[in-house]
Amino acid sequence: MNAAPISNLQLALAAGLLLISLALSGWLRLGLGKDILIAAVRMVVQLLLVGLILGWVFTLQDPWLVLGIGLIMTFLAAHAASRRPKRFYPTLLLDSFVSILVSSFLLSGLVLNGILFVQPWYAPQYLVPILGMVLGNSLTGVSLSVDRFIATLDSGRGQIEGMLAVGATRREAALPALREALRAGMIPTLNSMAVMGIVSLPGMMTGQILAGASPESAVRYQIVIMFVIAASTALGCLLSLEFAYRRVFDVRHRLRLERLRVRG
Repeated sequence: MNAAPISNLQLALAAGLLLISLALSGWLRLGLGKDILIAAVRMVVQLLLVGLILGWVFTLQDPWLVLGIGLIMTFLAAHAASRRPKRFYPTLLLDSFVSILVSSFLLSGLVLNGILFVQPWYAPQYLVPILGMVLGNSLTGVSLSVDRFIATLDSGRGQIEGMLAVGATRREAALPALREALRAGMIPTLNSMAVMGIVSLPGMMTGQILAGASPESAVRYQIVIMFVIAASTALGCLLSLEFAYRRVFDVRHRLRLERLRVRG
């Protein structure tokens, strides 16, 4: 059994559902009408382009080209992650890229070669979708954790500087903020895992079932992917927080919030 094709007319009818969001925005004067339309157009254009590109990507037999596409995806994820925090430091984009690159490639490579035993290891029909799911969750975790870390340092500046003044090391002073930020970065993934299968059916599993895979096989793939996402998100958050910690605390154990800039 294959998934039923969707015609242009059906896509247009589905787009009509946006009228509900537009009507609510207008009725409640939310001012989101323009944002909804722009987001919808961007989504459609981006997904149609991705559909065309993936058709070409899945035919690639060169591992360097596949890895190059993965690096482009990683950079775009890092760019999105670095744009979300309201306050940032100059090297946030680079730090986000390194954090997401290490965590996503390491865990995706582990699952492809050490668990699923994909042959060849760079098979794009496996690597690209799995890496894309891992990147999407990692960038959310990284952006949330860094944003929370900086906000916590700012709100608790007096207490932190007081700890430093009485002899605490920069690690000791930053540890409560690091813990809170790491929890914040992990919350979306943990919430998703907690309700998966009861409240929500994840996209990968649903897509496999619609494509004709057995529910049992789809579930097993989804379990593997969620474990990879959880591990990659945790590692990415940890690395990004370690970078941020070293940017806002200097080697002389001083808090340097003046290094931060305000977006916009």
